[in-house]
Amino acid sequence: MNYNYYIADVFTRQLFNGAQIAVFPNADGLGKEQMRLLARELNLTETVFVFHPDGESTTRRMRIFSPLGEIDFAGHPIIATAFVLGSCGDIKLTEAITPVVFEQNIGPINVNISASEGKPVFVQFGRKVSAVIDRFTPTDEELSAILSIQQSELDHKKYAPRLVSCGVPYLIVPVWSYETVRKAKFNYSAWSQSSAPQTAAQEILLFAPKTPFPDADFNARLLGSRIGLHEDPPIGSAMPAFASYLCSFEHTRKGTHTFAVDRGDARTRRSVLNLEMDHKGLEQLALRVGGEAVMFAQGSVNLPD
Repeated sequence: MNYNYYIADVFTRQLFNGAQIAVFPNADGLGKEQMRLLARELNLTETVFVFHPDGESTTRRMRIFSPLGEIDFAGHPIIATAFVLGSCGDIKLTEAITPVVFEQNIGPINVNISASEGKPVFVQFGRKVSAVIDRFTPTDEELSAILSIQQSELDHKKYAPRLVSCGVPYLIVPVWSYETVRKAKFNYSAWSQSSAPQTAAQEILLFAPKTPFPDADFNARLLGSRIGLHEDPPIGSAMPAFASYLCSFEHTRKGTHTFAVDRGDARTRRSVLNLEMDHKGLEQLALRVGGEAVMFAQGSVNLPD
């Protein structure tokens, strides 16, 4: 049994940046244990296995695995899968925009693939999310100790720390400058001695409304007790909470907002996530996430029958 796979760098237009995702464009015939072992062997953030429901030309079933096991939903794999399927011809891109449906464990995701000369150039998917927002957060003294920064670096003028959950709770903390986001270091001892564990949040989304790059409006970074001191992991899973956070402030006007969030820098696989949100003050927030990708590698795996 021979299975081809591709590795794409996602949320970037430059090789050696963004997040690396592996995609098996035709995984029909693979079982769960085989997929788990393949994902562990490739040892990337996520590996996607694509299945083809009968009679549905623009619908694909996605199974997503990290090296630790299966994941019910993830955003980076959507961009990678659409890019790979469009690039290898599994999905024909004869129009400027091709709508497709990717079925994940949480349900169907509507995806639009923008193409030029039959090749994918931009991928966008939509979600509707509901958020629970709590203003109870650790004190500035506790936050500055947890993040190894000065209290004066925390932003209380335009934004404020808040706990936001769209299924997974994040402690979202604003600071003034990009440099503060980059230099922050998680202090586990300060975290465990603070009121933070009572919030149920396992990770902090630290952000600044400034970035030195012209293609982004915010810079964001995830820190936490389960994230390595020098790691800068993908932030896609936190974007529904971040969009809901922005909408929780009175100065965010009603209407459609378009903005970009970057993660990392040239030394840490910088990513750029493009977001659109329809802020209508309703219980559910309509959110669209888009990005680019580049092909990094192609290979095949030979499995015993």
